[in-house]
Amino acid sequence: MEIPPAGNTGILNRKPLKATEIDMQYTSTNAKTAFEELYLKVRNKEGRLYTDEEVALLPDIYSIHPHHHEWKMRKRSANRLVAYLQKKNKPLSILEIGCGNGWLSAKLAGLKDTLVTGIDANLPEIEQARRVFIDTSVRFIYGNFNADTFGKHLKFDVIVFAASFQYFSSAKAILQEAMQLLNPDGEVHILDTYFYTTEEAKSSASRSKNYYSSMGVAEMASHYFHHSLVGLEGFNYKVLFNPNNMMNRLTKKDVFYWVMIK
Repeated sequence: MEIPPAGNTGILNRKPLKATEIDMQYTSTNAKTAFEELYLKVRNKEGRLYTDEEVALLPDIYSIHPHHHEWKMRKRSANRLVAYLQKKNKPLSILEIGCGNGWLSAKLAGLKDTLVTGIDANLPEIEQARRVFIDTSVRFIYGNFNADTFGKHLKFDVIVFAASFQYFSSAKAILQEAMQLLNPDGEVHILDTYFYTTEEAKSSASRSKNYYSSMGVAEMASHYFHHSLVGLEGFNYKVLFNPNNMMNRLTKKDVFYWVMIK
């Protein structure tokens, strides 16, 4: 079954594809990658594998959860993104790259006349997303992302990297691939992501190596990258939320950047 190109409003009236139909069209047939196995080990050790009941409530989570503070930040960033997209006041086709358990994709699907696709290279969480958010119109795809993942015809108005940009080694390369999938006037949004100065990147890389080694998954350090805004030079980008502005430095409420690229 062929999916019409995004931008055709007829796509918004389609019956959502079943998981099996999605798998036949877009899902990578590659075996589980080394990254996927390492990533799942880390998620488990960090307490980031959630029950279906917990995922259904995200970004809200009980106050004694070890990641409660982080989820409060992610809730604020998600609300900022939703408010921004609502102001566009038009049908949108959205792709979330590295959607994980799908909570943000499902939240974005609540926008009026919006079709959301989430892709992730982590099969257990994609399966969980399909289970938990079965009543939404989100299409969840298991596979690695590149410019050829969706063929030549499927395009998006908005592409989101939320807490996933750090798993791509080259900011320039992944952004160039993402930009190929944008409709005219489309945008890429990077949120829930640290951006470091050159000096900070060096020291943070060392800390990450020690951190993963202490967890018994030292190899994961080679899959986690410390990007800086310098790496976005050459792209038409705008910082929509800067955690280092005066107010945030005083309150220390949010530590993640939000960057938009056109």
